[in-house]
Amino acid sequence: MHTVKHNFTAMPEPLRCTGSIDSRELRFSRAMIFAIEEINNSTELLPGIKLGYQIHDSCASVPVAVHAAFQLSNGLDPVYDTSDNCSQSGVVMAIIGESGSTPSISMSRIFGSFNIPQVSHFATCACLSDKKQYPSFFRTIPSDQFQADALAKLVKHFGWTWIGAIRSDSDYGNNGMASFLEAAQKEGICVEYSESFYRTHPRSRIQRVADVIRRSTAMVIVAFAASGDLRILLEELSLEPSLPRQWIGSEAWVTDPDMLRFSFCAGAIGFGIQQSVIPGLRDFLLDLSPSEVAASPVLTEFWEDSFNCRLEKTTDERLCDGTEDIQSLQSPYTDTAQLRITNMVYKAVYAIAHAIHNAVCQERNSTIHCDKFTRIESKQVLAQLKKVNFSQNGYDVSFDANGDPVATYELVNWQKTESGSIKLVTVGLYDASLPVGQEFRINRNLTWIEDSTQVPISVCSDSCPPGTRKVLQRGKPICCYDCVPCPEGEISNATDSPDCFPCPKELWPNADRDTCFPKPVEFLSFDEVLGIILAAFSVGGACLAIITAAVFFRHRSSPIVRANNSELSFLLLFSLTLCFLCSLTFIGAPSEWSCMLRHTAFGITFVLCISCVLGKTIVVLMAFKATLPGSNVMKWFGPLQQRMTVVSFTCIQVLICIIWLVVSPPFPMKNLTTYKERIILECALGSAIGFWAVLGYIGLLAVFCFLLAVLARKLPDHFNEAKLITFSMLIFCAVWITFIPAYVSSPGKFTVAVEIFAILASSFGLTFCLFAPKCFIILFQPEKNTKKHLMNKNQS
Repeated sequence: MHTVKHNFTAMPEPLRCTGSIDSRELRFSRAMIFAIEEINNSTELLPGIKLGYQIHDSCASVPVAVHAAFQLSNGLDPVYDTSDNCSQSGVVMAIIGESGSTPSISMSRIFGSFNIPQVSHFATCACLSDKKQYPSFFRTIPSDQFQADALAKLVKHFGWTWIGAIRSDSDYGNNGMASFLEAAQKEGICVEYSESFYRTHPRSRIQRVADVIRRSTAMVIVAFAASGDLRILLEELSLEPSLPRQWIGSEAWVTDPDMLRFSFCAGAIGFGIQQSVIPGLRDFLLDLSPSEVAASPVLTEFWEDSFNCRLEKTTDERLCDGTEDIQSLQSPYTDTAQLRITNMVYKAVYAIAHAIHNAVCQERNSTIHCDKFTRIESKQVLAQLKKVNFSQNGYDVSFDANGDPVATYELVNWQKTESGSIKLVTVGLYDASLPVGQEFRINRNLTWIEDSTQVPISVCSDSCPPGTRKVLQRGKPICCYDCVPCPEGEISNATDSPDCFPCPKELWPNADRDTCFPKPVEFLSFDEVLGIILAAFSVGGACLAIITAAVFFRHRSSPIVRANNSELSFLLLFSLTLCFLCSLTFIGAPSEWSCMLRHTAFGITFVLCISCVLGKTIVVLMAFKATLPGSNVMKWFGPLQQRMTVVSFTCIQVLICIIWLVVSPPFPMKNLTTYKERIILECALGSAIGFWAVLGYIGLLAVFCFLLAVLARKLPDHFNEAKLITFSMLIFCAVWITFIPAYVSSPGKFTVAVEIFAILASSFGLTFCLFAPKCFIILFQPEKNTKKHLMNKNQS
């Protein structure tokens, strides 16, 4: 548009358009004329009534569009009336247009005040759905709100989370981009930059936007711009090419045939209005007679620009000679291969015609009667326009409460042909009326930047694999993050997990920390080396006790056996055998019975053992006292009393064990605290008091026995068993004193191993200290196993 300078001293010049004519917009206006002529020739729609029209060129300029809106609102000038017999000459029933959202907004504010319906074929700003501000506005093209949601879903579908955004600095671009950014944020998409520009901005502003694109790391650019604006930016980018980028386009430019000349945008994808077929339109567009062209200033300008000649003779340019062939002309005007917005114009005309038809026509006896003399007002057309619902050429036309149609888009892709040119290929569909998650469908292969079949990658940070979590980088968008391994005991089993979560108590992460596996269960088993060694020593100790008992039984009448209280010796060997064997109950998987058996069996057999040793110690002391003159002590500690002593001490332990088992018995449990990565299967004590009472009673008897043995250690030689008892009790007490800290500090199955070791060590200590010297004499020094030798030794 020509810029007018105001000096405020004279009337301003009239607004006028400059530059070449937009062939695409010319096709839109000619399609409107075609539709009107179809309706005027129809016998079903408005029969007998002719529609007239007037066409204004807004030059995509708000001032020019507003000027035309005021002219139309004030009534048509009769010289512009094209109808043959209009009963309401000069009255405007409806407006079709404008193509741009910004001029449409300004126009709608004017028309809304006069209740004049306005139906746009290309104004997509979501703001125009506000019926409070724009009560008379309708459109046959979907709102940008639907397109913004679709673009966000498209970007998310291909895994692009790091994008650049550019927009026209207009109502269309600003509102459309705002809706897109809001939808993109919900989809987890981050924007590296968002720049605006307009065709009238100085070149420095355009260069700055181009430099931002060149320096950016985002490989995907979403452009919500008018084709006229974006064309200027792409021309600037072509002067200094940068890395090829994936362009995502709004319908305003991505389906514009004139934009396909920018080859570095090959692979661009975006949403466009569905292709359509309008029968007869191409013939109408190409049927331009010389007289018709000469009669229209617009067609004259188009003709002269297209064929580079002049219809009127001039001094310096070629004169059109009539050989110009519009059939062979390559122009957006003649390109009807993909009618998209043109069909929106066609539907807008028919929508208005149906609204007028419903206002002035009635059906009587299956015949439509229209009263062309009925005076109707624009507000009646407005009311009927809200109700229209029809199908034309297979395309449904209706408006919702906001004046918007059902949103359906085609997904289009710029693909290179074999000749190197770019063509527009439909590769998918988006239907907003379908259920959530089913709106989007791709049915053909796409080509991307540099004619690749691989989907380009555009992310700020690579995806975090399972086993890691995302940690946001300070001062950057949420799409920029570092991948940090999950801490010990936690996993993440999804890509780009924001958090790690702990495994259940009985599970533990694998090495990659992306799956929880059952923790290995650990206990002292018969299959492992330590268990086998301890079991072997246990069985070996029992066998040793049995062999010793067999030797004693074989030589039971010998002096050395008889001198050492054979009855208590056999009972002691029996209890030692049980002590060795009870350690086997500590090996293997703990069960309810084994947990109760292992501690009670150990406590009772050891008390039985210590009771026997204690009995032997008392016998030694009593025997020495009996040798003194006048002593009658042995009759108070004979065999019966010895048995009763052993039974009494043992019964006390049995009572302690019974109370323990009744009140709070040991039970099997899974120890999950000692080791994080494995489960220790062990026996819980149930009652710690019961356990330490059992051990304490054993310790009390052992100390008492040790003290008595110390008192008897200086007795004559043939009573030297007291020395052996002293030494054996010393070993026994040393083992169990060291057992306590070892037991408390040993982890897992080694706690059980320490307990078994203490049982075996003390049992072997008693066996070797008490019986090894005697067995050695019996087996290897039989000459010393005589009463005479013992007496001689005593006398010496």
